Amino acid sequence: MSSTTAGILFIGSLIVALAVCYRPLGDYMYRVYTGTRHLAVERGIYRVIGVRPDAEQRWSVYARSVLAFSVISILFLYGLQRLQNHLLLSLGMDAVQPSLAWNTAVSFVTNTNWQAYSGESTMGHLVQTGGLAVQNFVSAAVGMAVAIALVRGFARRRTDDLGNFWVDLVRGTVRILLPIAFVAAVALVAGGAIQSLGDHHVWSTLTGGEQTFTPGAVASQEAIKELGTNGGGFFNVNSAHPFENPTAWTNWLEIFLLLVISFCLPRTFGRMVGDNRQGYAIVAVMGALALLSVMVTNWAELAHNGTVPQAVGAAMEGREVRFGVSNSGAFASATTLTSTGAVDSFHDSYTAIGGGMLIFNMLLGEVAPGGTGSGLYGMLILAVITVFVAGLMVGRTPEYLGKKIGAREIKLASMYFLATPMLVLIGLAVAMGTETGRAAMLNSGAHGLSEILYAYTSASNNNGSAFAGVSVNTDFHNTTLGLCMALGRFLPMVLVLALAGSLARQAPVPASAGTLPSHRPQFVGMLVGVTLVLVALTFLPALALGPLAEGIH
Repeated sequence: MSSTTAGILFIGSLIVALAVCYRPLGDYMYRVYTGTRHLAVERGIYRVIGVRPDAEQRWSVYARSVLAFSVISILFLYGLQRLQNHLLLSLGMDAVQPSLAWNTAVSFVTNTNWQAYSGESTMGHLVQTGGLAVQNFVSAAVGMAVAIALVRGFARRRTDDLGNFWVDLVRGTVRILLPIAFVAAVALVAGGAIQSLGDHHVWSTLTGGEQTFTPGAVASQEAIKELGTNGGGFFNVNSAHPFENPTAWTNWLEIFLLLVISFCLPRTFGRMVGDNRQGYAIVAVMGALALLSVMVTNWAELAHNGTVPQAVGAAMEGREVRFGVSNSGAFASATTLTSTGAVDSFHDSYTAIGGGMLIFNMLLGEVAPGGTGSGLYGMLILAVITVFVAGLMVGRTPEYLGKKIGAREIKLASMYFLATPMLVLIGLAVAMGTETGRAAMLNSGAHGLSEILYAYTSASNNNGSAFAGVSVNTDFHNTTLGLCMALGRFLPMVLVLALAGSLARQAPVPASAGTLPSHRPQFVGMLVGVTLVLVALTFLPALALGPLAEGIH
C-alpha cells in the first residue's frame, strides 16, 4: 500500500468516526448544559465553593466569575511551581524560576499549554498532576462554558440571564471531560503509554552509557491534553515520545480526541437554538476549512521539494518513522486548527509551504473546528460578521438566528476579531525590533521571521505548539508570550460574553423575504470566504515576509 493511499485511509477513517459521534455526543452535551438536575457530587462541590446552582448570572457577572476563577488558578499554579522543592513528590526538582513559572501558569490556565521547559526534568509529580493536569480539565471546561453562554444569548429572548458559570464549569468537567478522558487514558495504557508515580530510573544505553528516565502519570495527562485541546506534554518531545504516543493507532486516537468535542459542539448549538440545520451549517464550514488544511499540508510534505526529500520520497526530516508523513501532517493540521499545540513531529522541519499552512491555521483564529468551546464561539463571531456583510449587500439590517446585528453587536464582533491580530503583530514587531527579542533567534532570514511569527501566533491564539529554532525560555519571551496568552484568552472571552448579553436582551425578529438563510450552502460558502479573506487581508504582509518568501526562494 502506498503512503498516499494509507494517508487517505487514515484521514477518511477519522472523518467517519467524527461523523458517527456528531449526533450522540452533541445531543449528550445539549442535555448536560440544559438539564435542571444536579448530581450529588456536583451539589457537594457547590456547597464547598458557596455557589447557588439555580441562580443565573448576567453577562457581566458571568465574565467576572470567569476572570476570578482564572486569576486564582494562575496564582495557585504559580505558587505550586515556586514551592515545588518543598512539596511531596517533587522528585528532587528545584523550584521553577519566576519568569518561567509565570509563563507556565498563564499557559495552562489559558488552555495554551505553551512549554518553554522540558517537562520530565523540570516538574515533579505533584505539579504535573495536581497543577498542570487539573488545569487541562478546567481550562477546557471554561472555554466550553463561554461558548454555551454565547449560544444561550442567541437562544434566549428578553432576558439578562446567561446561565451560571460555576454550574457550566462543573458540569463540563464532571459529566463530559472526566468520563471521556478516563476511557481514553485506559486505551492509551493498553497501547503502551505509561502511567506511574515512580521515581527516577537509570537505564543503560546501547552504547554503554547511562540515561536517566522519569516516569509519570503520562496516559491520563495525554488523554485530557488532547481531549481538552490543551497540548502540554509530559515529555519534552510531546506526542512524538513513544511513552506518550506509542503506535500508529494511538496516534489516530489522539487526533480523534483533539477534534471530537469541537466538531460535535455545533450539534449542541443547533439543539439549543431549536434548529439543527444551523449546527450542520457551522460544522460544514469547519469541515471544509479543516479538509483544505490537511490537503495542502500533506501535498506540501509529499511534494519531494529538495534533494533529500526527493531521494526518500517525502519530507521525512523531523517525523517519527512509526507515523510517517501523512499521519504526521494530519496531526500537525489538527493541532493547529484546534488550540491544542501537541505535536508528533517537528514543525520547524516542515517545508516552507507546509509550515506556512500550520501558521495560517492558527491565524484563522483556530475555528476549524478550533479549541474546546473557543472554536464554536469564534466561528459564531465570524457568522455574525458574515451576515453583517451580507446585510450591507442587500441594504437592510442584518439578522442572525432571529437577532438583529446592530451597531453594538458588530462593534463587539469586530473588536473580538481584531484582538488576536493586534497581539500577534505587536508581539512580532517588539520581538523583531529589539535586540533582546532577536537574541533568542537561532536562524536568520525568512525562516527566522517565520519562527518568531509562529511563536507569537501560537501564544496569542492559545495554541501552544512551537516552530523551535528560537530560545523562548528567556525573561523577555517568557514575559511577552505570557502577556499574549493572557490577553489572547480573556479579552476575546469578555467580548463574547458582552455580545451574548446584548443578544439575550433582544426580542425575536421574524424572518422576512430579505433575511439571509443561515443554514443553506450559500451561507456556508460566504462564511468560508469571509473567514479566509479577513485572515488574508490581516496577515498577508507577515506571511509574505516569512513562509511565502522562503517557499519562493
